[in-house]
Amino acid sequence: MKRKGFSFWFLVWGLGIAGQICWNMENQWFNTFVYAKIAKDPTIISWMVAISAIATTISTFLFGCVSDRKGKRKTFVAVGYILWGVFTIVFGMTQLITSGSGDNTGSVIVVAGFAVVLADAVMSFFGSMGNDIGFNAWMNDHMDESNRGQLGAALATQPVIGTIAGTVVGGMLVGADDNYMRLFLVMGIVVIIFGIYCLVAMKDAPELKPSVRGSFSQQFFSIFKIKEYIKLKELVWVNLSLAMYFIAFNMYFTHLGNYMIYYLGFTADLMGYMEGLGLVLAMISVVPSAKMINKGYIPQLCQVSVILNCIGVGILGLFVRPENVDTTTMFNPVLLIGIFILGLGYMLFLQSISVWGKQLYPEDARGQFEGIRIVFFVLIPMIIAPLISNPIIKSSGEFIDENGFTAYLPTHTLLLVGAVLVLVTLLPLHFAKKHYENRA
Repeated sequence: MKRKGFSFWFLVWGLGIAGQICWNMENQWFNTFVYAKIAKDPTIISWMVAISAIATTISTFLFGCVSDRKGKRKTFVAVGYILWGVFTIVFGMTQLITSGSGDNTGSVIVVAGFAVVLADAVMSFFGSMGNDIGFNAWMNDHMDESNRGQLGAALATQPVIGTIAGTVVGGMLVGADDNYMRLFLVMGIVVIIFGIYCLVAMKDAPELKPSVRGSFSQQFFSIFKIKEYIKLKELVWVNLSLAMYFIAFNMYFTHLGNYMIYYLGFTADLMGYMEGLGLVLAMISVVPSAKMINKGYIPQLCQVSVILNCIGVGILGLFVRPENVDTTTMFNPVLLIGIFILGLGYMLFLQSISVWGKQLYPEDARGQFEGIRIVFFVLIPMIIAPLISNPIIKSSGEFIDENGFTAYLPTHTLLLVGAVLVLVTLLPLHFAKKHYENRA
């Protein structure tokens, strides 16, 4: 397979976007699903986010080691994507627990909440196998000087395209009647189809060879040798920057859908259209940054992106309130500007930091080092972020729902804290930039 041929780029974009659509559902629609079908309680979301992060991390370390030892990526991508789609559909079926009970008592909500957390964890386990390890390592195997910027652009824009497609199409599928099962069924089938296609069309990089370093346990636990890892000082600071940014990001973004639907008052489909419009404009604006990455301006792009993200989230927190938005139309300029700047900063950061980190991986352990990346990208942020967001939501958005239960909504207070918190990323970025300049 030619690295820059049509088939390669079709797989890069097809598998990438299909995976990101599925991640978008977990990051956005799973949370609104909990509020719509289970209970308006951020504690369920907090447990769901934390447990799925642990499942993702275990999967990444396990299959990263196996993938490196076997010298194969294709099998992990295909099987992972197929099972990912299957358990996306299974997740949607958890709504039958509350809809079939006829009496949503506290015990029924507890059972439904447990089922939601478990289903999400299993889905995340196989999603990580297919996307985080299989697909990301496969792309990294093919990355070279000629396509580094283009692959970086793909890594950055795919989550946004996935967010746009998942948000807009997802809103249409959910509709005004909150038909979440329709959404999970359609999206699950899409991911399954791409997994099957991968069995036929994908080829591993010719240079990829099995990397066996002792027994499986020796190789698996070698990645946990902290003293060896911290010798890679630039990568350490890059990963710390990644963790700090996504602690802030997950603190507010996890609840952004519920903020727009239940706090501001938009319908699910209109919320999808508004987010989609702002992010489309952001995606178009970030395209030229691929050339800047190829020219070596990665640290500067990361710093600018953090500031942009702070401005975008700050606009939402400072100037958007239920009383000054029109929930019957997309035309809400301040809200759209905030989403646009937020998305622009997010894309720039993800594009730049992804390329920066991947080019520092040891060649014989790329799969395992994707596991380390997941610790900083997923595990740490998704465990710490709810510890910050949960008390903020409970202290600023408490109300009594129609069933007489105490419920909680994310408000503008959450966004204000997120805007300030993201600026802390500039500290580890400062040290990462110093090491980058010394190496350059």
